Amino acid sequence: MTGTANLDHRPVEADFEPFRRELTAYSYRMLGSAFEADDAVQETMVRAWRGIDRFEGRSELRTWLYRIASNVCFDMLRGRQRRALPMDLSGPTSGAGPVDLPQPELPWIGPIPDGRVVPADADPAETAVMRESIRIAFVAALQHLPARQRAVLILREVLKWRASEVAELLDTTVVSVNSALQRARATLAQSDLERTPPTIDADQQELLARYVDAFERFDVESLVALLHEDATMSMPPYKMWMRGADEYARFLVGPGAACRGSRFANVEANGAPALAQWRPNPHGGYDAWAIHVLELSDGRVAGITFFVDPELFPLFDLPVHVDLPAPVDG
Repeated sequence: MTGTANLDHRPVEADFEPFRRELTAYSYRMLGSAFEADDAVQETMVRAWRGIDRFEGRSELRTWLYRIASNVCFDMLRGRQRRALPMDLSGPTSGAGPVDLPQPELPWIGPIPDGRVVPADADPAETAVMRESIRIAFVAALQHLPARQRAVLILREVLKWRASEVAELLDTTVVSVNSALQRARATLAQSDLERTPPTIDADQQELLARYVDAFERFDVESLVALLHEDATMSMPPYKMWMRGADEYARFLVGPGAACRGSRFANVEANGAPALAQWRPNPHGGYDAWAIHVLELSDGRVAGITFFVDPELFPLFDLPVHVDLPAPVDG
């Protein structure tokens, strides 16, 4: 066989690999799901490999890959519901229950490990921007934007591309890019996003340790004392969410009592301190239950998103079952 079918693409594939992490971050912000982001990047690599003969070097390889990734994300977003958090769907509920059945069929926003999107060797300023741009609140706000506005805002505000570069990538004009950016900013302004510290300092580490200690002892009084009075708690894929430390206390002594005896491990997700939780298995050991992503401010917990999904644990390189000594009950 002759012609382009015999071209050895292996050197080109090696050139693609250094872009995998940043393309994953871009796709995650666009799609709101780590699993879908992985699928999007894989499809981007496949399309790039198949189309390398048409890459004439008139743009940088990075720009070309972002063009492909954008089109992949546009295809995946076409005609589907936006991803959401429970507070996007209804008002707060009582912590006393009842708790409706989980609804995994709804398109929920999911967490992503920092290590999959934030390079370990990035400079502190770059790391701070990356962590801020994958926060749960920011990713949730992005989902309110049409796909192209979403891409424009990420490329311009997060990745700091010039308007002319974005226009070329999206096959549009600078005027259209600037207009889309203005509309996207206006929509995000309604979300009232607050900035969070880019790093986890010693005081926050201590707060996190106190949270784990109180939870493992199931000392509800000490646990809720670590929360702001108006803290929010949500549990996708459950539609319920709560506002207020008192409601969380009612939940823990009611429907949440099954979490008594849980064990935890520190992880980092969405630019925030996070925890993996395993609940006791009646037959022994502990089963994966949820990834907690916490918002900390002014020395207390301002919000907790409990992502209840054992399938998330391999994403964080964690086992779905562990055998550990039982914690001391409070």
